Amino acid sequence: MNPEPLEYLRRLGDGGDGPHDIARGALMLAALDHPKTILESYLAHLQEIEDAMRAESGLIRRVGDGARAVAGLLVGRLGYEGDRLEYDNPRNADLIAVIDRRRGLPVALGILYIHAARAAGMRASGLNTHSHFVLRLSHRGDDVVLDPFHGGAVVDRERMPVELRADDAGLAEPVSDTDVLLRLQNNLKMRALNAGDPERGLEMARRMVLIAPRRSDLWFDLARLNEAMGVLGAARKAYETCLELAQSDEGFHNEAAISLSHLKRRLN
Repeated sequence: MNPEPLEYLRRLGDGGDGPHDIARGALMLAALDHPKTILESYLAHLQEIEDAMRAESGLIRRVGDGARAVAGLLVGRLGYEGDRLEYDNPRNADLIAVIDRRRGLPVALGILYIHAARAAGMRASGLNTHSHFVLRLSHRGDDVVLDPFHGGAVVDRERMPVELRADDAGLAEPVSDTDVLLRLQNNLKMRALNAGDPERGLEMARRMVLIAPRRSDLWFDLARLNEAMGVLGAARKAYETCLELAQSDEGFHNEAAISLSHLKRRLN
């Protein structure tokens, strides 16, 4: 039987920043929006990717071989590509819909690339870019940066996110698996808020603290969204959790304390 998504995600959050089974984590996040969907076929698809890449692992001598194998599977055989026509469609950050449509945002596709690369024995991680999501594959002392939105192309200077262009940028720092999953959820949160759907945005904020329960900034954001929606009891609890976690950051701790003080005056 499949693990219940909420329980799976709670355990993932309790496990810290990873590494995680990142594709399964993204699938469980998507499952929260598809409560009637049977997940076996999607889990089987992730296993298919894993098995195919394990079969290729003995042929991968250099990281470039691995990059070509990953792209050959995900693009050539399975047909994944970036959705250029409906880029802002929320389905592009929902892994169930991404698997169904073989279309997605860079970060959603990147999660599948990371899953495939690790199955082949390579190291793979998202990079700390604020614009276009790219990932780094490393193998036997060498590495390469891939763009999952453009068919797994090796990133050249023309397509390189601005954060990677400086000669001393070191191709940016890798981020944790939790950071990648948070980026996926933040895409959904921001699209909901921009579309005038604060209830959906609030739900995404709840999911973000579920998978990263020790990050004070996420609790602060959750508190603010609850307060804006008039859910004042939940806002108070979120501010209090934020304060407990923000002890080492005096400036942020003070900001949260002031916000909580203002909220308490509203509750009295």
